[in-house]
Amino acid sequence: MSTAPLLLVTVNNAPERARRLIPRVLANISGRYSIVHAANIATLSDVRAVVEAVQPDLLCCASMWTEEESAEVRRLTKELVPKAKTAAIPHGLQIERGPDAVVEFLTEELPRVIES
Repeated sequence: MSTAPLLLVTVNNAPERARRLIPRVLANISGRYSIVHAANIATLSDVRAVVEAVQPDLLCCASMWTEEESAEVRRLTKELVPKAKTAAIPHGLQIERGPDAVVEFLTEELPRVIES
């Protein structure tokens, strides 16, 4: 497990959903990584301000954003915080397969992203 916790920022226009799902993901990978959910960004217009303020190690876009929106958020994050690692839940996954599929996806994806 890493010594300093990694700061995670989520980009989700349903903040209560992020507050419910992220702890489940973090519990699933807690033996390998120490991650703190530092903030949620509910609107795309707030990405710059929050990323600059938090300086996250990880940023994850939720599945409600289009591929283009998600790509732009991740590009901006990398521009502002070059060390940040980013991930995106596939567009529509929450609607198509539900919250358990999102937890499963992130439980597999976040370690890959962290180690990349």
